[in-house]
This record gives sequence, C-alpha cells and structure tokens, in this order.
Amino acid sequence: MIKGLYEAHLPVSNLEQSIDFYQKLGLKLYKRYNKVAFFWIEEGKSWIGLWEGKESELPYHVSIKHIAFYVDIEDIKKAPAWLRERGIKVRDAFGMGTREPVVIPDQAHAMIYFDDPDGNHLEFITRLPKEMNRSEKMYLSEWEKLL
Repeated sequence: MIKGLYEAHLPVSNLEQSIDFYQKLGLKLYKRYNKVAFFWIEEGKSWIGLWEGKESELPYHVSIKHIAFYVDIEDIKKAPAWLRERGIKVRDAFGMGTREPVVIPDQAHAMIYFDDPDGNHLEFITRLPKEMNRSEKMYLSEWEKLL
C-alpha cells in the first residue's frame, strides 16, 4: 500500500527568507501562496511545505521540527563543504563536531545536520551498505576503514 513519503511540513517565521534558504539547498519552488510555499524534493514524487506563522516559535522537538533529506554516499562526503559554500553552518552531531558525516553503525546510516533560519533541524542522510554490531557513533572515514 505505502510506496514512500510524499510530503512533510515545517513552520517558518519569514517565508521569503525561507524560500531563499531552501533554494540554496537546490530545491525547486513549486507553488507559492500567501503564507505557504511548496518545494519539490523529487519532482512529482515528494515535496516539503513551509508554513509562515507563530508555530515557528515552538521550541524544537524532533517530532515537529525535523526533516531528513536522502542523499547518496558520495554526496554526503561532500556535504560539509557544499553547505559551507552556501553559507549554511553545519551543526554538531552527537558531540562529535562538524568535520565529516557521523555514522550510527548498527543502523547503517551516515548523516550531517544543519538548521534552517527558524531553527528547524535538517539532515542529509544516506543508507550505508552494511550494518555493524556497534552502537557507538563514529565518523564516516572511520566506518569505511572497518569494511
């Protein structure tokens, strides 16, 4: 029945500022209304809606102010520099710093975190080809040496 995730939504305080930010990420603006904008993540398959309003003042919680974008492994390796080139600050992940993607070995995911102008937590994530029986987080380069 379910084939994938079609849409997700985030609250923003300034729609114009947010449109500029999400275009820097390479997302294509699909529709713009008075206080709402929709961006294609994958055209015709998934989008993100940005809603201007006081809800943007809610304190962060992963269940309401977080979206993870899937990227491939080669792109996640370049992500820290790619984000910085666009003036987007990489956020510390799990107290490990920002120099490269962080891996959760027993989930086989590598990730990079950053925030939009309203403090919505955004993430680039990729699925790795092999789960490891280790729960401690490590850098992607460390994970690759264990293969």
